[in-house]
Amino acid sequence: MNIHDQLNKTWNLLKLERQADLEQYRQKVLLVPLHRKTKEGKCWYPVKLVRDYIGTGERLVIEVQRTAQLDQPHVFQSGKMVSVFSNAKNTPEKHYLGGVINYVRDNSMVITVNGDELPDWIEDSLLGVDLMFDEMAYREMEIAMKSIIKAEDSRVAELRDTLLGYRKPVSGGRLNSEQQAGGDVTGAGLNDSQQKALKCVLEAQDVAIIHGPPGTGKTTTLVEAIRQTVDIEKQVLVCAPSNAAVDLLVEKLSDKGLKVVRIGHPARVTEQSLSKTLDARIANHEHYKELRAIRKRMEQVRAQAFKFKRNFGYHERQERNMLKQEAKVLKADADVLEFYIINDILNTSDVIACTLVGASHPMLRGKRYQTVFIDEAAQALEPACWIPILRAARVVFAGDHHQLPPTIKSVEAAREGLAKTLFEKCIEHHPQTASMLQVQYRMNEHIMQFPSAYFYNNRLIADDSVRNHSISNLPVIDFVDTAGCGFNETQDPETLSRFNDDEAQLLIRQLEKVVEQVGTEEWNHTIGIITPYSAQVERLVKLAEASEVLSNVQRFLTINTVDAFQGQERDIIAISFVRSNDKGEIGFLADIRRTNVAITRARKKLIMTGDSATLGTNEFYTALLEYVQQKGFYKSAWDIQIGN
Repeated sequence: MNIHDQLNKTWNLLKLERQADLEQYRQKVLLVPLHRKTKEGKCWYPVKLVRDYIGTGERLVIEVQRTAQLDQPHVFQSGKMVSVFSNAKNTPEKHYLGGVINYVRDNSMVITVNGDELPDWIEDSLLGVDLMFDEMAYREMEIAMKSIIKAEDSRVAELRDTLLGYRKPVSGGRLNSEQQAGGDVTGAGLNDSQQKALKCVLEAQDVAIIHGPPGTGKTTTLVEAIRQTVDIEKQVLVCAPSNAAVDLLVEKLSDKGLKVVRIGHPARVTEQSLSKTLDARIANHEHYKELRAIRKRMEQVRAQAFKFKRNFGYHERQERNMLKQEAKVLKADADVLEFYIINDILNTSDVIACTLVGASHPMLRGKRYQTVFIDEAAQALEPACWIPILRAARVVFAGDHHQLPPTIKSVEAAREGLAKTLFEKCIEHHPQTASMLQVQYRMNEHIMQFPSAYFYNNRLIADDSVRNHSISNLPVIDFVDTAGCGFNETQDPETLSRFNDDEAQLLIRQLEKVVEQVGTEEWNHTIGIITPYSAQVERLVKLAEASEVLSNVQRFLTINTVDAFQGQERDIIAISFVRSNDKGEIGFLADIRRTNVAITRARKKLIMTGDSATLGTNEFYTALLEYVQQKGFYKSAWDIQIGN
């Protein structure tokens, strides 16, 4: 397959993904009756308008509140696109107002809306909030794919050919002797493998990869690489697939004293990063008062012009035309001043930070960067990565392809290759471009050893500060095997998610024992309960809330799916694998990267519950069972029950 065939295949798979995503949206939102959507938490209805105000960047913000289905679980979260609608019967058709969620707390939702003014119907009593389909992301990925396919005799074409394995990357020789002498290439406070990765980034002419297994200081190394690259190049583009990952980098880079501008919708940005957004920077610019005054005068003149009625005489017509012309001139002045302010902000910033799709922002049009840094690249769809790469002369990836993969809705697209990221392709074609960080600062050595052996060729080393840390001399790992106990899984008929009540109860009892052994008065350890299935999350939450023992440590406890724990860590991690059936089917537990993420969140203690007979049909779980048995961490649930 030549390079254009490969890229066209990726483009077609992206179209499949868009269709699957849209169809899922249609089935779950558009075609579902209002009462059912509300019951399932995919719609808030009815809601009332609490207030409206002007927020960051002069954008219109509304706050709405649920008046029914209070405390019903829902799917709304910050950054999601929504439409506020009116369902009043006296209107000929539904009215819609698009926007982006700032945040959701309890039964209140704050939304930054599209447009400069609120429609009259917003005062209706029958308002609701629906999820919207994010068409923009797919449109920008398709535009990028077209550009990448067409590229010829250019730096973009060279990068494309390199990343996909059709051209050898040039490494070394990028820094001249003056730059090497002037920069701190060693990186203060970095260990040997981190320094090696830093050197690789600074010297690579085409591509460099920071491969960061769990707890190895990938973000620390990446931030130092960005800082030193800024010293050389004066400005860089920094991207990641998610807003959360971008905001973390914005915070860390700002702490290093770098001037960062965050491109993106203010509603999708954390409070800590709000002051760094382009909107906030414009509002704080020295010429902003002048811009606001021009706009205010423009609105006054425009309002005056349109006060005239349809039937008016010659002099009124002349005055109206003069006012309209004056408003037009004022608008042109405002546009020129705003253009100057934006370019002044962008040109004087050290780092331009945005999501991958955000790199298509109109404010960045025509801009070029020597280097683009892409964090969490192993979680990013290939078409999304091409968006910022189109603006750069070289690329630095950071991530770990043995952790969470991209989220893909189309099973066919994933199976045919869309699940394989540009990060994976590059590390496969050019392993010499990757530097793996080796010293981890999170896990007890026993927790680290199995993932290190299975995923990282036994190359991980536990730092002395974490090697032996534990909780009150309790065993570092417990694997509680439910085989033979009749703890069979069940499938929820509505959501099709799976749960296992008996296993959930067993897991909660194991945690209760740990808390009791340490004592609630002395307790200061964080706990995370992880399970792959949302239905099991619900059961574990209810059991934990009903537990007298765990209620005493509730503020230390988090229960969620694997994806929600990405990038986090806890002193204790307890995993419920759920699957237990006669056929030995393990479903998406077969994506062992998710289990790697779950295991490596633990710092001091790891508890796992699962059915070895079902899990053992997969070679990864067979190896895990052999490891816990060999180390003496294996327990039978049957023996535990008899002991009780």
